[in-house]
Amino acid sequence: MLSALVIASVSYPFITPARQLRFKRQWSARLLTILGVRLVTDEPFLSPGSLLVANHISWLDVFVINAAYPAAFVSKAEIRQWPLVGWLAAKNETVFLRRGSRGHARIVNGEIAELLGRQRHVAIFPEGTTTDGSHVLGFHAALLQPAIQAGAAIQPLAIAYRLPDGSFTRAAAYDGDVSLLACIQAIVAEPEIVARIRVAPPMPTAELPDRRALAHAAREAIVARIQD
Repeated sequence: MLSALVIASVSYPFITPARQLRFKRQWSARLLTILGVRLVTDEPFLSPGSLLVANHISWLDVFVINAAYPAAFVSKAEIRQWPLVGWLAAKNETVFLRRGSRGHARIVNGEIAELLGRQRHVAIFPEGTTTDGSHVLGFHAALLQPAIQAGAAIQPLAIAYRLPDGSFTRAAAYDGDVSLLACIQAIVAEPEIVARIRVAPPMPTAELPDRRALAHAAREAIVARIQD
């Protein structure tokens, strides 16, 4: 964390966006290694400027995605107030959303569309909350609108946490009443956790410019892959 804070504050103003993305990927991969998490992911090429749509299990999901496909993230506004973490998130192009504010949602949609237009990946968790990873909740469609505005593809990502033998584990789950400390303790208590990302085919928004239909299709693609 300290190395990330130093680099973001000292180096970020002077390095190119491409180098910032490389740093984000390398730092996230290092964090996973420290926690005993092995990343396994499909390797298909993701078109630049895709809206990455994923199921949500843990605070760890952000680093799992960044280690594979560095992206800007959409996050609840409260995280901006977290000590150190909120500042670091802001430095890494996080878009902060105030829930329940339609006016602010329009502003956020514009920020997301602008990032997509600059060929940046933007990642969202449209369930709006976390689960233990055994199922996928319904998707809120509103945050898919910027992809339609920008003509960007929607890229479903199915995240799952498994033990090395392939069996299910909820060690990484940050849901219900689980505290951040308890979640970290559960993760490091396992000798190894396999974080797996399955990549579904991209969904061109020009072919289906209906955010509710897109949300349903993206959820179905993820559901089909989390149990594979």
